[in-house]
Amino acid sequence: MLFSVSVVSEIIDMGDSFHVPQMHMPRGYRITKVTAREILDSRGNPTVEAAVCAGGICEIAAVPSGASTGKHEAVELRDDDPKRYNGLGVLKAVHNVEKLIAPMLKGVDPRQQREIDGLMLELDGTPNKSRLGANAILAVSLAVAKLAAKLEGKSLYNYLSKGKGRMLPVPVMNVINGGKHAGTGLKIQEFMVIPSAMGSFSESLRAGSEIYHALKRVIHSKHGRQSTNVGDEGGFAPPLNKTSEALELLLQAISDAGYRVGSEVFLGLDAASSEFYEDGRYTIDGETKSPEDLMNFYIQLVDRFPIRYLEDPFEQEDFDHTAQLTKKIGEKVQIIGDDIFATNVVRLKKGIEAGAANALLLKVNQIGSLTEAMDAAGVAMKN
Repeated sequence: MLFSVSVVSEIIDMGDSFHVPQMHMPRGYRITKVTAREILDSRGNPTVEAAVCAGGICEIAAVPSGASTGKHEAVELRDDDPKRYNGLGVLKAVHNVEKLIAPMLKGVDPRQQREIDGLMLELDGTPNKSRLGANAILAVSLAVAKLAAKLEGKSLYNYLSKGKGRMLPVPVMNVINGGKHAGTGLKIQEFMVIPSAMGSFSESLRAGSEIYHALKRVIHSKHGRQSTNVGDEGGFAPPLNKTSEALELLLQAISDAGYRVGSEVFLGLDAASSEFYEDGRYTIDGETKSPEDLMNFYIQLVDRFPIRYLEDPFEQEDFDHTAQLTKKIGEKVQIIGDDIFATNVVRLKKGIEAGAANALLLKVNQIGSLTEAMDAAGVAMKN
């Protein structure tokens, strides 16, 4: 199974082992303080930021969250107070960090990541982190890792990888939004460009930027200035109803930017198909499709367009059809498991056994602790 990195984007190609460091460090490096506060994320919604201190140094980390989430993800603890932030406040999670987690972690070596995460999971005592909140646990977990790296005098990626591998991944850039990320007729949630033959990450990044701006000009020309508004994740949200229409726009933008389609730049889709699934059927492009129909729909798209990345092609419980599609097109397309795996080792192993997908989308907020996310990465990389 290949490994697609979402959050810790600097870590890739680490060899056969990839685990949370277990180091015995000199005495004196002990956690002295753990605090938290409510901040706003990039969507203007509350999230948890934690600070962890040791050896006279403090590091902070904030928890990300998604607009569309799978049902197997760990629980974000929200206040449910309609008078504050429409019920999305996180003061309960902040309280849990400062009153429950902080006393337990004082005096613990911050380099003992697995031990620290284990203590928090034991204190929570639920399978989905619903007592303390995954947002409370993860904020502390990430801050601990950043602190340990700083005390070691290392960058975070180098500390976590134990110095193995320094290769940046190919960027996958979300440039057209649909589904829950936009208010258009497009059901596919993300349309992406993948500049994969540029020679370096910086050149791939430049290509992605140039294609993005070329796409804006293409959309403006075809649909008017008002159609270049952006969706929830910063991609354009043009008034389209069919998947192929969006893909055609991408082909033109890539060409207009001076790049070769299918050799220098490829395409990717995040179907997020659970969002357009109901009662065993999928509604997409104005049609209602069976799982078999949807599979043929994807195969036809892959035959017609240079698609090399397809995420969550079926609803999050459908390992069977995901496996069938992987068998049919997995040699040339990364079939990415996001909601179907939820960065959960148990679900990931089930998928590996079934042959469902050939890549994992790693999101620390889905599982709620760095150790568990790293464990999922390790399983994926060994398969």
